[in-house]
Amino acid sequence: MGDEVSAIRYTAEERQAYREKVELCLDVFERLLATWTFDDDRPMTGLEMELNLVGADFRPTLRNTAVLEGIGDPNFQTELGAYNIELNVEPSPLSELARTEDRLRGVLNDAERAANQNDAHIVMVGILPTTMPEHLSDPRWMTESPRYKALNDSILAARGENLHLDIHGVERLSSFASSLAPESACTSVQLHVQVQPDDFARAWNAAQVLAGPQLAVGANSPFFFGRRLWAETRIELFKQATDTRPQELQNQGVRPRVWFGEKWISSIFDLFAENGWYFPSLLPELSDEDPVAVLDAGKAPTLQELRLHNGTVYRWNRPIYAVVDGRPHVRVENRVLPAGPTVADTVANAAFFHGVLRSLMDDARPAWSKMSFAAAEDNFLACAKDGLDAQVYSPQLGQTGVDELVLRRLLPMAVEGLQSAGVPAEDQDRYLGIIEGRVKSGRNGAAWQVAAVERLEQGTAGRSGTDRAEALRRMTELYCEGMHANEPVHTWMLP
Repeated sequence: MGDEVSAIRYTAEERQAYREKVELCLDVFERLLATWTFDDDRPMTGLEMELNLVGADFRPTLRNTAVLEGIGDPNFQTELGAYNIELNVEPSPLSELARTEDRLRGVLNDAERAANQNDAHIVMVGILPTTMPEHLSDPRWMTESPRYKALNDSILAARGENLHLDIHGVERLSSFASSLAPESACTSVQLHVQVQPDDFARAWNAAQVLAGPQLAVGANSPFFFGRRLWAETRIELFKQATDTRPQELQNQGVRPRVWFGEKWISSIFDLFAENGWYFPSLLPELSDEDPVAVLDAGKAPTLQELRLHNGTVYRWNRPIYAVVDGRPHVRVENRVLPAGPTVADTVANAAFFHGVLRSLMDDARPAWSKMSFAAAEDNFLACAKDGLDAQVYSPQLGQTGVDELVLRRLLPMAVEGLQSAGVPAEDQDRYLGIIEGRVKSGRNGAAWQVAAVERLEQGTAGRSGTDRAEALRRMTELYCEGMHANEPVHTWMLP
């Protein structure tokens, strides 16, 4: 959810003071990096998962407040849309992946039963396929919260005009929005990697290298507003739905707030410095903390302004600074993956990410020393558009299919990385076997959704086809059945 704020609008004086406070926090952060001992790196895995709520018709239902009251678990929180909720999963050792799956299934099953009491169901999916313009034009679409209201107003004020959604995929979507409502359609899984500050650059660079193949394997968002767009439409939709730049600033090359980045880094400081250099504040909320005085007193400052500003720059691999029990730590927040399709698929995605990342970080000649940053970004966009059919660049294989890259290079690296983290062999086989099955079959969540909708539209022997809206509704119903069965998506039957 992010930090709450106390205001919806801010004065020019508050914005200037906030900029100065961010610069002060940046100076203090530089001192911290040079002088403090940060919390130790451990092979832990934690995640956040954004979820959708649907009614009996498998279309969005704006009932998150009632559902959360019924769930009664502080690990569940609101999200931007009134049909969204978020689950925060406590970190656990990477070696306990199977336990993480069991725990996550239990928590979500309990939440589903509570949602049912409010005539709702929970859906894990990157973009809810049944979301249509009329759902996001409902004046009740946004969760009641000063933070969300302030963020919505700040982005629209910075842009100075309505948001333009223009996505060219298999089909094309062109639409305008007068609020951030389309952004609420993007639901993701965020994976966290805690590292020592000296190791952060290697972790972030490795995550950027991996982002494209990671996305191809896990793509699960092919439809929005009834149109078939990208394999992972969420990537482009999120960028356009939060874009503070009118067309003229885009033409000038001003950076978008949803950002892959533009270069390999040598320190976590590089990313926080870029935030201040390139991005105006959206939520200039000032705290009472004097970070210099706190640091001089021998304590770790929270650097609230630096952290809040960082939370409004939407990198796909975001730097995180936090203080827990008086100890500062830094981590990479990987925001690439969509939610779903199942808990088993989600844990498999996490195993693949953590395993490959560890191997990339340990490589004596790391991949980012042998490829340009632009190549990594090109891979990311190709995989978002084409999923497992994407063509990508690899330093070892040259231009190749992402499926070949995963099978020949990345899965063996994932095995090595999980072994080094102490993951039992049977768990490696289970979760990486799910990834291998997806790649060999060519069926991730996006591919299954597309195939199911095509089958429903065309009809089968003895059954006539249906229109797109009904096909999406029926597909979502079948998707939920597969989600609850917790069988990997590449094994699901088509209608």
